[in-house]
Amino acid sequence: MKYFVLIPDGAAGWPLEDRGGKTSLELAHKPNLDAMAREGYVGLARTVPEGMEPSSACACMSIMGYDPRTYFSGRGPIEAKSLGIKLADGEVAFRCNTISVRDGKMWSFNAGHIPDSESHPIIESLNKELGNERVHFHPGVGYRHICTIKDGIACLDAVCTPPHDIPDKPISEFLPQGEGYELLLELMEQSKQVLENHPMNIQRQSQGKTPTSMIWLFWGGKRVPDFPPFNDRFGLKAAMTSGVGLLEGLAGLSGMTILRIPGVTDNIDNDYAAQGEGALKALEEYDIVFVHIEAPDESGHEGLTDEKIKSIEQIDELIISRLRTWNKDDLRVLVMPDHPTPIELKTHVPDPVPFVLWGSGFKSNGAESFSEQSAKETNLNIEHGHDIMKMLIDSKIDNQ
Repeated sequence: MKYFVLIPDGAAGWPLEDRGGKTSLELAHKPNLDAMAREGYVGLARTVPEGMEPSSACACMSIMGYDPRTYFSGRGPIEAKSLGIKLADGEVAFRCNTISVRDGKMWSFNAGHIPDSESHPIIESLNKELGNERVHFHPGVGYRHICTIKDGIACLDAVCTPPHDIPDKPISEFLPQGEGYELLLELMEQSKQVLENHPMNIQRQSQGKTPTSMIWLFWGGKRVPDFPPFNDRFGLKAAMTSGVGLLEGLAGLSGMTILRIPGVTDNIDNDYAAQGEGALKALEEYDIVFVHIEAPDESGHEGLTDEKIKSIEQIDELIISRLRTWNKDDLRVLVMPDHPTPIELKTHVPDPVPFVLWGSGFKSNGAESFSEQSAKETNLNIEHGHDIMKMLIDSKIDNQ
């Protein structure tokens, strides 16, 4: 038996008033995914435990079969793991976004989706000007970087707001505050001077691109111990493909192999066909492959309805269609967004998400399509999202 887990990040959402009260999933033309829903078990699952942050760290951890209440201790260290950063005792890691501010408001939480080739020289300059024996900046993917601070446990008490939570809002109201905020705020403020006349910024502006105004520090945490290996927990040799460091960090913590597939990115330009083909080929060697696609979430954060719909349609056409050609006797599939990213909010919410279990051992429970409302109508509600993995492997469903 082979297992295929597809995570269309942030694909779920809320009804859109300007689109007839339909969600992006309902608006997307996705004949393969809808057919899969009609043939399989569909329901709603809560991936973010009550009181925890509705981030992909918690939500994807749940989908992978790990209870965030036990294993989550901060997102920054998970992403640091993906970059090969080894945190010492007392050292902490914060996510470090390159952002753009205009008229004192959050203009772009990702500096216009700045690519590696342009963000890495900026991080190098920040490290040269602001880094020292205690503070170090590590280049990541696109706009997502890491700042490590030795003897920085006190910084974890600071209240930090993710920049994608405050689109078009005055940043002064959301800067780090509370106990331990001083160093974080100092680094963010000093970054403005480094970036103001940076050659890469001048080049970007001359090309009509969004300039990088400063860094934004958030999602801090201390060293994360490795999780119980996925193979030990479930008896399956696992691999993952993603264009996002967070997922690669989770894969590393759980002992999964990270698939390097050319063309896989963190945005709408993702090569869906290559990612799907690479994942299916990997099933020749692995028992289970996780395919994480960031594009729907990025479009949701940008408030781009058409782009979010397009990404869902690309997933359906170029990946789901291939899955449906496999012999169902040899394959079990889970399709499940990690969390909703409503277009109108441009950020995550902890609402339950729709899922479908399809393939060997799964029969229809009456869903008409793959959507939030259709999943709700099945009355299949899974309170703890981390239980889904066992259901996939055992092909058993309990209505909880």
